[in-house]
Amino acid sequence: MHEGCTGKFETGKDTVDKVRMMGFSAQYMPMPFDIKCEDCGDTFEMDKFEGKCPSCGMVYGVTPCHAFDPANVMAAGKDY
Repeated sequence: MHEGCTGKFETGKDTVDKVRMMGFSAQYMPMPFDIKCEDCGDTFEMDKFEGKCPSCGMVYGVTPCHAFDPANVMAAGKDY
């Protein structure tokens, strides 16, 4: 179930599901990222391990082990 920091996720939904399952979705990341939304193109600040674009509702996630680089943030879908 828990693979430590070696776990890889195929989709953004997998990432968000894992963050939620581990109880990290509402926790603050060590440093926030500016994320350009894949759907609407707006930029927003993601400061928790699960974030949502305020303009269109696209949900994003990143695991704590991978929260050092915004390239690891994955989109899960609108209002996921």
